[in-house]
Amino acid sequence: MSVAVLADIVGSRSLPDRAAAQRTLDETIARVERALSAPAQPMRPTVGDEQQAVFESLNEAMAFLLLLQLSLPEGLECRFGLGVGEVRAVASTAGALSDGPGWWAAREAIEAVHAKQQRRIPHARSWIVAGREQDEHVHTLVQVSNAYLLARDELVGAMTGRARRLTAGRCLGRTQRELAQAEGITQPAVSQALALSGAAAIVEGFAALRSQASR
Repeated sequence: MSVAVLADIVGSRSLPDRAAAQRTLDETIARVERALSAPAQPMRPTVGDEQQAVFESLNEAMAFLLLLQLSLPEGLECRFGLGVGEVRAVASTAGALSDGPGWWAAREAIEAVHAKQQRRIPHARSWIVAGREQDEHVHTLVQVSNAYLLARDELVGAMTGRARRLTAGRCLGRTQRELAQAEGITQPAVSQALALSGAAAIVEGFAALRSQASR
């Protein structure tokens, strides 16, 4: 199963330093790639504020994008459209171009999540669309995964910058003592911040995605 991902920066036109934001995003993506390994087609900028990547499974994509969300600093957020479908190379004078139903579905997905943000779900950041050629099992999987993503984005969107950093650390197996030292706070303060933010559910979900992705 190929999963094409389109990502863009939320509110990129209003950022005070667009170039600095892009550097930060590139550096954060590189850190996540080192932590989880790069996807089949690494996430790289294309035009404007858009990024593209291709993953080999839906679980791999959702785990990667969660850690990226948690790792971005306050004031810099991304929106993600995931498309399940064939991704193929098309020859051109500029070299091979990536095209196919996976990308068409990803474009539909990122437009859908943008619309949800504008309406009743401001914390929505991720959505999945399966290509029309996918079977019933895949479409059911996508429906269930979207329900998970809505709840996940709501929790992550309500977190403070510190809570996101702590949650990212716990996803990667860092102890509360290590996180306390890194933040310059006490271990009980770390425990309280994680408990109040709902981090345990995010960490457990991340572990489940990683477990399935490695099979």
